[in-house]
Amino acid sequence: MIVLGVGVEPGTPAEFLREAVGDLAYDAVATIDRRLGEPAIEAVAHGCKLLLFTTAELDAVHVPNPSAVVRRLTGTGSVAEAAAILAARELGGVGELVVEKRRGRMVTVALAH
Repeated sequence: MIVLGVGVEPGTPAEFLREAVGDLAYDAVATIDRRLGEPAIEAVAHGCKLLLFTTAELDAVHVPNPSAVVRRLTGTGSVAEAAAILAARELGGVGELVVEKRRGRMVTVALAH
């Protein structure tokens, strides 16, 4: 199972996230719990399992590309990579990134299995 980890700024237009996702294939979407209800998240998660994690859960995951800016804004150094890893593990995968974080306009995405 491939998990799309997503970090978005509040109010991000769905098309910005769709652009960042591009042709990435995924079975589930994961993000920080405070983004539940964001239209961009709902757009890419439509028809998929959506997994949400707390700041503390995300912050406990070692990631290759932590961000000081994301830490300042959310309290964790990673949302997209950490959420993808955690969700992959929760869904029975190994929890390894297959695509490290990619930045888009107001978004970050990563894939794990």
